[in-house]
Amino acid sequence: MNSYRTLEAWKGAHRVARLAHETTDRAYHPRARNLFDQLRRAAISVEANIVEGYALNTIALCRRHLRIAFGSAAEAECLLRLASELGYLPEEAVRDITLGVATTMRALRGLLRHPPVTKGAS
Repeated sequence: MNSYRTLEAWKGAHRVARLAHETTDRAYHPRARNLFDQLRRAAISVEANIVEGYALNTIALCRRHLRIAFGSAAEAECLLRLASELGYLPEEAVRDITLGVATTMRALRGLLRHPPVTKGAS
């Protein structure tokens, strides 16, 4: 079994989580605290659910966690838009993170069609 680190979806999710943390740290605003916290949690959830689904190594459980990761990615995308519209994050950072989320979501769609489980796993 290969490492989850070889998955493009995980690579994208990891990049998004790092960017979300770094960007919200630099753009701290007291009124944005809850929004930033939720954005961070959503970004972490994407990465963590990819890893958990991969580790469980059954098609059903892997797909379940990949769907949760996909939902968290959609949540992060929504929160980024709100943070941008409220002027809490710089446009360039929002573009970079949004592109990362979109790339990750495309990779997740592929994994949902072909879960990365060991042959013979049910």
